[in-house]
Parts: sequence; structure tokens; C-alpha cells
Amino acid sequence: MSILLTDNVSKAARRDILDLEQKISSFRSGDIADEAFRKFRLTRGVYGQRQPGVQMIRIKLPHGRITADQLVRIADLSDTYATGNLHATTRQDIQLHFVKLADSPQLWADLEDAGITLKEACGNTVRNVTGSARAGVDPEEPFDITPYAYSIFDYFLRNPICQDMGRKFKISVSSSEKDSAYGYMHDVGLVARIQDGKQGFKVMLGGGLGAQPFSAQTAFEFLEEDRVIPFIEGVIRVFDRYGERQKRHKARMKYLLNDIGLDELLRRVDEETRALKNKTFTIDSLPSLDSKQYSNRPEVSNCVLQTENPKLNAWFKTNVFEQKQTGWYAVQLRVLLGDMHSDTARALAQLVKQYAADDIRVTVNQGYLLRYIRPEDLTAVFDALDALGLADPGFDTTADITTCPGTDTCNLAISSSYGITRALERMMHDEFPDLVYNDDIKIKISGCMNGCGQHSVANIGYHGSSLKNGAYVLPALQVLLGGGFNGKGEGLIADKVIKIPAKRGPDSLRVLLRDAEANSLDGEYYSDYYARQGKNYFYQLLKPLADLKTLVDSDYIDWDHTEQYVTEVGIGECASVLIDLVATTLTEAAEKLGWAREAITESRWADALYHTYNVYITGARAALMSRDIPTNTQHGIVSDFDKTFAGETDFHQAEGEFKALVFSINKEEPSEEFAHRFIAQAEAFLQAVQTYREAQIELEGLPELQALTQAQDS
Repeated sequence: MSILLTDNVSKAARRDILDLEQKISSFRSGDIADEAFRKFRLTRGVYGQRQPGVQMIRIKLPHGRITADQLVRIADLSDTYATGNLHATTRQDIQLHFVKLADSPQLWADLEDAGITLKEACGNTVRNVTGSARAGVDPEEPFDITPYAYSIFDYFLRNPICQDMGRKFKISVSSSEKDSAYGYMHDVGLVARIQDGKQGFKVMLGGGLGAQPFSAQTAFEFLEEDRVIPFIEGVIRVFDRYGERQKRHKARMKYLLNDIGLDELLRRVDEETRALKNKTFTIDSLPSLDSKQYSNRPEVSNCVLQTENPKLNAWFKTNVFEQKQTGWYAVQLRVLLGDMHSDTARALAQLVKQYAADDIRVTVNQGYLLRYIRPEDLTAVFDALDALGLADPGFDTTADITTCPGTDTCNLAISSSYGITRALERMMHDEFPDLVYNDDIKIKISGCMNGCGQHSVANIGYHGSSLKNGAYVLPALQVLLGGGFNGKGEGLIADKVIKIPAKRGPDSLRVLLRDAEANSLDGEYYSDYYARQGKNYFYQLLKPLADLKTLVDSDYIDWDHTEQYVTEVGIGECASVLIDLVATTLTEAAEKLGWAREAITESRWADALYHTYNVYITGARAALMSRDIPTNTQHGIVSDFDKTFAGETDFHQAEGEFKALVFSINKEEPSEEFAHRFIAQAEAFLQAVQTYREAQIELEGLPELQALTQAQDS
């Protein structure tokens, strides 16, 4: 079936979509190994599910910004290709589940027709740039970060420097010192500031979650706005060059920063300055997504945010705020599990068109924010939202739990996230109804330790696990406490306190909430209370719930399930295959050479140089693999090739020559002359590696032919 591509689809997107279609065909015919195809499809937003034969499609929405028509398009495509559900994520994406692999190219084409991309939504790329949902209307912001978040996304999309990294790279932009985009847990976290009348950002580096969460370190208290994108580019280039590539669990930038220290990292970033495409980058303001121009307006005299309806009053108090634009209001939607049915999404889009600006934001806690609503329309908006099930009060409060899909769809999940989330929210609704007004304690849940639900930055967090009791296994929850923000506005990483049976999750939260009610000080932030009492206090408090001697039969059944629990990992898409890894790597190098040549013809000298640099890296890796020499970082590959092949015919005569050649990329300006010279040398180098490989095969055969095993998606 041929792909229908409209004129709205850009040339770059058109090529990506057709490439995906071709690679799917090659994969199904057995011409591409599963691991190579997995790497390819992930960077196109196509992610393997726990269930065999279907995919999760991650739709990349920079800083969560979306129009009403785009929301309708996603809803329609969910009906056509998925399940009719739209799942909002903590990275302000929207995901569709249970999509057939063969349908993904057309789904992508239909999204691109509406100005939405899948490119680099997953995989070892710069992931979606997140940003404060209140940006542009936040009364506390020094300036609107919206154009900055978008420009960062746009600058690094399809950028050669981040197409083949060792691991993913995450960036956030926060509107104010509240750091509502959680910059302290990102590879690069930016917080808007003004200094001496100039706009800029506090810059944090090396944060991350997962099994070993790290808080980011402050690189600059203030960096001028036009230096931000060049600095991020320098950081990515250093991470690309020196980051771990063999040990996946050590391949994030937080480990590189931890190994070499902040001063050394910044020194290496500075070394890249000469090679940067732009030494400064001015960010222009973006036009509003809505054609209307909104200015201050007088308050409506008869608009009083107080009525006889208690639910409406609670909604006014927790889900509505006045914007920095006088007389306009924003409305926040609390969405259970982040899931919205397609019919609801279409109705919401019509509501936006009637009452709000055409500028919806997906929030980092899996909700939605509508803006520029007239005060006299708020009650009508509430009634319409209430009819859709979207008017529950308590947005971003204790009662509003953030969660990932867990075992419902994810390969890596260990226990149910959705089930325990529903149980906790029911318990709080029944026993602690006033928690819809408490925005101090944030609860976040993940199905495993990897942190898609961001449990490590919760005041009270849970992640899925398992426990053994003799010959039996039961679903469990790891309880984490003390993360999130304290009274000083500092972002903290939570401590792992204790592991309990999953069915005792509501009991644990009940104990914690009652303890805080009884013993915390008035106005004391929960993370400060945790620090004051200490980890052992909470361990002893929860210890009775960890007692396996008191287990009952239901403890061996996970939430939302009826069968006895077993730990399992989702099945991959195909069995292992035999492949000549060296040949595959050389093919990859040739592909990168083609990208370099294309960039040369389009006078994109910096892009051509970085593609060419990757030709050297990939070709050298293939040569080292042919001698069974393990490869890791790009810097290590160059050094090892330099030593191993010094004096070899057609390579280089003296040790140090190859290293000097490859790393000349950051010693010269990205000029036309340098680009042509660098690519000519790379062509000769790659030809020499291919000739060497052919001679080796003729002499030795293919003794290293090996099986690639299916790896887990992440």
C-alpha cells in the first residue's frame, strides 16, 4: 500500500516517512536485523509494546503545545489506527497504543499533514523539549519561555550532532524559579531569569532519573539568551564524543558528568566552540497559535468566583487562575491516568474553539491547560467540562496522581501502575476529601524503577517491583519519600525507604497521610517534614506493612488482575537472527557518508562536517569489530583504532595521525574548504576499511558471524 502524502508534509518529513515504510518492508523480508530495525524505528516514534505485534506511537509535541485542530487529528487517528485513547505523558507527549507496525508510516504522514511529528520522539536522540505549561500566562514568569522551548526543539530536530548518541538526552525550560518543568532532573534544565535588564537562563546539567537518579548541577546562574542553544549544542557534542556506549545503564550524561566533573565538562564544551554552527543564536518570538491578539481587559463586575455549587467552588479554587494578562483566566484539566477518549478530545477541541485561545498545553502531570477564557464564560466552561468528565477539582494536588501505563503496555514494567493509581485516588477521595486543596504533597507512580512516572521527584513516590515469599512471587511497591521541592524551592531526589506488597499500597499512603496530619508543623513542606524526621522514622512507620508473615491470598494478585501474579517481560517482535555485524556497520557508515554529501550540496558546512565525523567513527568501529576489539565511546574508538592500525597499508603511518585527523573537527571553523577536505579524506578512509574487510573475509571467512538477541525497548 502506497503512502498518501499531502503538500503539507515537508520534504524532510516526506523522506523520513518513506524511509520508514521501506525499512519496515526490509525488516519483514529479513534483510534488516531486529536490533538494527529497533534502533531505526525508535527514532521515528515507533516503540514496541509488551504485547507482541503492536506498537506504541509517541507523538512529539514540543513543550506540550497543540491546537484544537491538531487534537482532533490525533483523536481521529487514534480511532483509525489505535484504540481511541489518547495518553498524555510526563514529557508532554501524546501516545497511541496498539498500532500495527504497517500502519505507522501512514499515521505519521497524517500527523505531519497537521504539523505534528514523530521524529526523534524515542530512541537515543534529543527527546521532546518540555516546558512550563503556564508559559506566556504565568503571573510569576519574568518572560514567556514558549519561543525558547520551541526553538530548542526545532534546532536539534534532525540535527547531525544528535542522530547517533549513546543514550537519550532530555531538555526542559521552566518559566520561573518554581522550576515547574523539573529542570533539576534533566540533562539540561533551564530556568528563566532576568539579569541587568537582559533575558537569560539559569542552566543546570546532568540530572536524570532511573535506577540511580541524580540531581543536576548548576553550570551557570545566568546565561544570556542568545548563548543558550550554542551551549546546549556544545554539551551534546561532548556527550556524543565521550559518553558511555557499551553499558546501557551507564550511558546517560549524568554518569559522564559524575566521572569527569563539572569543570572538566565545561572545559570540553568550550573546546567545541570553534566548530559550532552558530556562536550565538537569537530566538525570535513566535506568533500566537490563535489569530487573535489578547491584551488586558477590564474585569467583569458580576463575575464572582463563588457559587452555591460546592464542586464548582472547588474547581474555581484548584483548577482556575487569573493570568498575568489582567481579566483573562486559565483553566487546568485533571485527567485520570492521563487518558482521554477520542470522543472527549474532539468535544474538548470544540469547547476550546468556542471559549479559549487556540493554544492548548499538555502538562507535565498529564493534564491539559486552556488559556484566555473570559471570566463570564467560566461557569459555562465548567458545565461543558463536567459533562465530559474533565471538571474534577484538585489539579496538580495530592489527589492528582501522576503515573505511567506500567504493565498495561510497557515491556519493562514489573507491576500495575494504573491499578494502584485508581486504588489510591479512590481511597483519598473517600477518606481524605480535603486533599484536593493540598498542593504540597505530590504523588507519582512508575511501573518499574526507570521512572517514566517520575517517582524519584515525588514527595511520596512508588515504583513497581516484586517480592519473593518462599517459592511464590508477589507484586510489590518500592516506597520513596522526600523528593520534589522543599520550602526553599530546592529540587530533591527521593529516598528509597521500604518495599511492601502492592495490595498494601493504600494502607501505606493512609499511614503516611495520617502521620503528616498529626506530626508535621503548620505550613511545613512534606519534603522538609521528611528531612526533619529522617528516613529511619518512616521505615519504622511502614515496617509492619512489609511483614510477609501476614500475607493473604489476594496479595499474590496484582491490581486490575484476577490471576496469580508472575514476573514477566513482554515478548519481542521476532526471534534472534544471524548477521555480519561488521558489514552492517559499514553500511551504516556509507549511509552517513551519503548524508554528508547531501549537506555539502546544500552548503550546510557544519552539518556536513558532523556527518563526516560520524563516518570516521562508524568506519573505525567496523574495523575494530573485525578484529574482535570491543568498542565503547567515540573518543575510545578513535584512540583504539589509532593504536591498532598504525602503520597499516592504506590507513595511517604513525600513531596519532588518525586521532589528529578525526578530532580536527573542533579545531577549525565549519567552512566550505574544510568541509570538502574533511569529506574527501573520509571517503578515502571508508574505502580503505571496506578494502581491508574484503581482504580479511577472503583470507579468514566470517568467523565472527553472530546472533543479535532481542533487546528490550526503553
